[in-house]
Amino acid sequence: MPRDVVSSPRLPRLVPVVLAVALLASYAYFYQAGGWNQNSRFALIDAITETGSLQIDPFHHHTGDLAVWQGHYYSDKAPGDALAAVPAVWATGLALRAAGVDPGSYRGETTRSYVATVVTAGLGILLAAGAIWWLGLEWGAGDGGAIFAALAFGLATPAWCYATLMFGHSLAAGGLAVALAAAVALRRADTPRAQIRCALLVGLAAGWATVTEFPAAVPAAVLALLALWEAWPRGGAARRRVFVAVTAGALACAAVLLAYNRAAFGSAFHIGYESEQRFPGMQEGFFGITTPDHYALNQILFGQYRGLLPIAPILALAPVLMGWLWYRRPEARKALVAGALIVVYYVLLNASYQYWDGGWAFGPRHLVPALPFLCLGFALAWRDGGRFGRALLAALFLYGAAVSLVAVSTTPQPPADYRKPLTQLLLPAFLHGELGINHQSFLVSAEPAPLLDRSVKYWAWNVGQLAGLPGLASLLPLLFVWIGAGGLSWWAVLRAPRDRQENAGRRWMRALAGPRGTMGPLKGNVRT
Repeated sequence: MPRDVVSSPRLPRLVPVVLAVALLASYAYFYQAGGWNQNSRFALIDAITETGSLQIDPFHHHTGDLAVWQGHYYSDKAPGDALAAVPAVWATGLALRAAGVDPGSYRGETTRSYVATVVTAGLGILLAAGAIWWLGLEWGAGDGGAIFAALAFGLATPAWCYATLMFGHSLAAGGLAVALAAAVALRRADTPRAQIRCALLVGLAAGWATVTEFPAAVPAAVLALLALWEAWPRGGAARRRVFVAVTAGALACAAVLLAYNRAAFGSAFHIGYESEQRFPGMQEGFFGITTPDHYALNQILFGQYRGLLPIAPILALAPVLMGWLWYRRPEARKALVAGALIVVYYVLLNASYQYWDGGWAFGPRHLVPALPFLCLGFALAWRDGGRFGRALLAALFLYGAAVSLVAVSTTPQPPADYRKPLTQLLLPAFLHGELGINHQSFLVSAEPAPLLDRSVKYWAWNVGQLAGLPGLASLLPLLFVWIGAGGLSWWAVLRAPRDRQENAGRRWMRALAGPRGTMGPLKGNVRT
């Protein structure tokens, strides 16, 4: 017989907000300094905000990731990350000038690149964590399960590291995860306005993910089809509304990309990678993508060099937990199909890429946009796992979070010549209190000195180091942030009267899909 279960006490709305702030603080706590990938993106920001041009000629010596076209230098990257950061960086430049600081000086460049990283990579990963939290609530996992899933993604996977690096993967992950949540919301959006709102968000979020990372075009198409699939039972009028709104959002993003390409390269369909000259492998296949390689596949999943599972073992449970979610929540099956397709796509894409190792990287960086979809089953597993299941999930969470902390504290850009970067470089450096060990800055692209060479200046830092705390002691303020977040959350739960506590996700759900949508499993949290 069915029996009612309470998956977790309904939490005050303050708790998810506090934990979201703590997550963002964990990302903003670290400044990783430079590297070719992020320098190329920031050179475009510099060009736009300082010279009003898309040509990065004055800044091309900052990076080796370049496109050369008709005698001028351009960033070879998709422009979404840089364009998203331009308003915040421009405002920061104005503030620096008002304070008497030259934006082009080391202090000015550090401040502006820090802001650019937080508002793109940091917020991108935070958006993905928020989408995972929302989906956990939508599928009846309760507050505790939804929060665990969001924190597991945001701290116990390489997402934490890439939230501190201005690569395109993080913002693409955020866009795709938000698009998934918006598509799922269409299941219960029963008013035309709600359907248009959800579908437009699908198109905009997935579209901008594509403008940020070109390989996201395929997942974006999958999520657009998911939106139509979710709206299909609503009838022909709803299908047409969803199709038009998704298309409008996607076309708005495409228009930005095409305009950028035309302004930079003279053709709307010429992208920067076509003029990349430093990496000959990009000329093979389709911009370096050929067919999956067995060795690369093994390495990106299991290897000590770039393997995902050795640094985030909680993800080894992902297929089983997604299967459990499939079994327990039929309403989640369409999203699970889309999520599984996206994960498989990114794994095969990474294994097919000539530069599958990602250069100086922590884990398989090209899989970062797939990480939110691997975490879809965590919330319900936490709710249904019992003592043993929760203990296992907690242990794997703590291990993955510890590994991520080691990497984000030392460097999430270990050089490619370390075959076992975690044990050969990152962990020894961490244990010796050698943190922020990056000799590259946003101002130079010269080959750096050996990472542990103290005679060369480290450009990376964390907030504790700025405050003068040495070694591992510099991480204490971050520890206090999490102690404070946990204490404040516990206080909020104790203070809120039981009859006035509210499921924190319901307001977000009503805002997205309308007040009259069917709440599905959230109506009763019934286990059959």
